[in-house]
Amino acid sequence: MNDLWGSNWAQDQVANSLKAIAPFASAHTAAVKGKMARILDSFAIERLGTHHFTSITGYAHGDQSREVLERIFARVLGAESAAVRLQFVSGTHAIATALYGVLRPGHRLLAITGRPYDTLENVIGIRDSGQGSLLEFGILYDEIPLTSTGSVDKEHLDQALSEPTHMVLIQRSCGYSWRPSLSISEIERICRHVHSVQPSCVCFVDNCYGEMVENREPTSVGADLIAGSLIKNLGGTLVPTGGYIAGRQDLVEQSCYRLNSPGIGSKGGTGFDLYRLVFQGLFLAPQMVAEALIGAELVASVFSSIGYQVNPLPGGNRSDIIQAVCLGSAESLKVVCRAFQASSPVGAYLDPVPADMPGYSNELIMAGGSFIDGSTSEFSADGPLREPYILYTQGGTHRSHQELALVRALTKLQEGGCLST
Repeated sequence: MNDLWGSNWAQDQVANSLKAIAPFASAHTAAVKGKMARILDSFAIERLGTHHFTSITGYAHGDQSREVLERIFARVLGAESAAVRLQFVSGTHAIATALYGVLRPGHRLLAITGRPYDTLENVIGIRDSGQGSLLEFGILYDEIPLTSTGSVDKEHLDQALSEPTHMVLIQRSCGYSWRPSLSISEIERICRHVHSVQPSCVCFVDNCYGEMVENREPTSVGADLIAGSLIKNLGGTLVPTGGYIAGRQDLVEQSCYRLNSPGIGSKGGTGFDLYRLVFQGLFLAPQMVAEALIGAELVASVFSSIGYQVNPLPGGNRSDIIQAVCLGSAESLKVVCRAFQASSPVGAYLDPVPADMPGYSNELIMAGGSFIDGSTSEFSADGPLREPYILYTQGGTHRSHQELALVRALTKLQEGGCLST
């Protein structure tokens, strides 16, 4: 390795961690085949051809490419129906569209995995002015904190479900919190229990960062509705924007009524001749997710080996691509993000600084020199400037990139006196 990337000590630390995670890397690589088979089967059943790479302009009524794409996504996700649209700005936009599409004034929304991701706080109306929020539209909101071990509190869930509840919100990923992500098996148990108590209650899963990590998706184990972003896992690092909603056909259509308008729903919306990238991104998704998971294992091993708390541990259960590292100081968080940015393919010359971002309650520092702005399938890292100063890494198209970035980060931490080593 070029010495310009870091010190001998840093290179040795990363090399040792690469050896340590070899069994976990092999397991993640082996898991690609089954997921790829599911995607290839879906392509074959829907008779995907090159003529599906173009889209109809204008209203795009009867766009066969869009219809094939959405049937393929539905098959892959184990859902009745899917809306896969480049009109979605982000995962938050897709989730918000589903919430506004399905919920009505007087309905009760119950979050059972603690406080939702920061950007949903404005949507719900629990932060800032509430302008245009669910609360302003008369939708009731309650939440149940997770237990001390980071699992759903079953006792409080039963108490909460004693009241009529139209929708239960489940956040699969840890988000900006120090907890394990929810496994598919746990989501299955939750959905089964909720439906046993209130059969008509909608189980809605924020699926961001979790797609293709396990062999099943929430909609194949009882979730009524899921949503996520195409610049995360399912976009395979190729899709330039967009998101998806999948699940029960009636709920997906209600969501599309919100995205477009009543009467049009899922029947309109062009793909801007970008469908090839969406199909190809889905094809690449299992491999890209595997590389992201291997990179997460490497980050966990490197930082845990020098005394930092990490979540999950190397080889631990994973249901999303996020790796958290408790750095303990604002300076260390800045140093690591700057090192990762300097190791990026795009904008390596930039110096990330903490700044306000729309939808977040704290200043964030972000290292994201990716080809697609905001893509978390490509290697990136960020964290809110609040104690205990946790770094969240995600993505990565190949492990050698994470290896180089980690060598530089360890070297900068050492040079800055942030380490006792």
